[in-house]
Amino acid sequence: MTSATSRTGNLPRPVLVVAAAGVLVVAVPVLGLLLRVPWSRFPELVTSPASLAALVLSLRTSAAATLLCVLLGVPLALVLARSRLPGLRALRTVVLLPLVLPPVVSGIALLTTLGRTGVLGARLEAAGISVAFTTAAVVLAQTFVSLPFLVLSIEGAVRTAGTRYEAVAATLGARPATVLRRVTLPLLLPALGTGTALAFARSLGEFGATLTFAGSLQGVTRTLPLEIYLQREVDPDATVALAVVLLAVAAVMVLLTQGGSRRRSKGRR
Repeated sequence: MTSATSRTGNLPRPVLVVAAAGVLVVAVPVLGLLLRVPWSRFPELVTSPASLAALVLSLRTSAAATLLCVLLGVPLALVLARSRLPGLRALRTVVLLPLVLPPVVSGIALLTTLGRTGVLGARLEAAGISVAFTTAAVVLAQTFVSLPFLVLSIEGAVRTAGTRYEAVAATLGARPATVLRRVTLPLLLPALGTGTALAFARSLGEFGATLTFAGSLQGVTRTLPLEIYLQREVDPDATVALAVVLLAVAAVMVLLTQGGSRRRSKGRR
């Protein structure tokens, strides 16, 4: 009895029952998807030219979007967590807005700004630079929706870490840039790993903003989620097989975020 209690964290039984129901809400549809996979045709379905082109494009654009999220998100998270700039709450609201916006609204916002007749897009078009309905548009759409995930991960870690180590380094004569490079960033590595994995997974699964802002041109803007959507009416078996590929990649990303969380907890202890 004592062993069972320790395994459940001494939680009341109703909590465990409701938690089990929550697991079923997620696990049953995933199981249903796996049971519908035509495993005998699986290699053929996921290696067709259209499927491979969509998968390669998704991996390339998601990697580029994740890199942009890291380059932009880490400084942004540091500003949100450590600075006392006026209007910081409004700035945080703007940065986190894509978390709650429907993806298609995000795509419309990008299109009205960077589209051919958009506020900035018209000027870019006049200079001979096209953004909308190109591979660059895919990367921008993925970055737009993924950046808040990395910012939240880093900002939370910065607030949890506190400033005691930086203060000690400063009293020893270290310059702000040195403190950032030698103290702050190493402390944030586990959170950076978690945020990077989340941003990559979100970029890989992006659909609505990409379709609205970049369209669906094979080899140029048709990512794996778009290919899955298009195959839904043409070949349901291919749809299920490609969905499993995306599910597998997402599962790997979730496992990576859990590893980062465990390392962060060990570091705090």
